[in-house]
Amino acid sequence: MSLEQNGNPRLRFKLVFLGEQSVGKTSLVTRFMYDSFDNTCQATIGIDFLSKSIDLEGRTVHLQIWDTAGQERFRSIIPNYIRDSKVAVVVYDVTNSTSFQQTSRWIEQVRSERGADVIIMLAGNKTDLVDRRQVSTAEGEQKAKDLNVTFIETSGKAGYNVKQLFQQVASALLGMEQPKVTDSPVKLLPSSSTDKPNTDNQGFCQC
Repeated sequence: MSLEQNGNPRLRFKLVFLGEQSVGKTSLVTRFMYDSFDNTCQATIGIDFLSKSIDLEGRTVHLQIWDTAGQERFRSIIPNYIRDSKVAVVVYDVTNSTSFQQTSRWIEQVRSERGADVIIMLAGNKTDLVDRRQVSTAEGEQKAKDLNVTFIETSGKAGYNVKQLFQQVASALLGMEQPKVTDSPVKLLPSSSTDKPNTDNQGFCQC
């Protein structure tokens, strides 16, 4: 294993973003990578790959991010990207109840491919579209509890909780690298964000 300059091993982890078409997977990745939002972004074709490092707890965590397409015609290739991922972020659109209902199927597929050796986060995106919301925060929290996954709400447009999403993932990954003393599932730290969603509901991303 290669080392950082301080002698610590370089920690590299693969994350895969999953979910229905137009829930905003690409907007979350773009906000994290470039701190920007593109009103005109197009639907992902197949799979996009990006990488970025996070410094956390004196360690550098290298995240290899796979942004998958939500269209049905690409479903057959997605299991290949799930199989060696350490993290699956399953995204839904809080203004689209159907995308929320489909998250159960995505999570089931992740567990079918990876078993228990994976961190799963359920992310409700587009919280800036307050007057269009169809899925409440409480509903998202309850589903996450029922499926034993972690929950967060985000807005790729406003930047709400995006950085926190990736920080929580990195923290959980570091926890997996520590000696295991129990068989309890990895728990993510609660978000400390004080950001407020942008209530402007114009020009949201369809990707």
